[in-house]
Amino acid sequence: QVQLVESGGGLVQTGGSLRLSCVASKFIDSTYTMSWYRQAPGKERELVARSNRFDGTSNYADSVKGRFTISRDNAKNTVYLQMNTLKPEDTAVYYCKATFVTNDYWGQGTQVTVSS
Repeated sequence: QVQLVESGGGLVQTGGSLRLSCVASKFIDSTYTMSWYRQAPGKERELVARSNRFDGTSNYADSVKGRFTISRDNAKNTVYLQMNTLKPEDTAVYYCKATFVTNDYWGQGTQVTVSS
């Protein structure tokens, strides 16, 4: 079992930045794929960014490419999501997910609100 705790959400104006953090309860190494998802009211949860296991490559939703960056510090059991040039449509609850083989572990989410 892995417990994940997200933090760093909040209220920010359009064009602003936030950095989300996700701390895992146990050591996460390159065998874990780490992802950030988000869910806006009335919408389905969607993948925002993913840091792939083993090769460390990253994937992003088209809507956030060039604005968001996922990074990980395995020594600190932490994954980050740097979000720049935020837009009102980025408003959502952001969730961290850890995947080990076929097992998924989710955090409780952190609210991000971008005001226009």
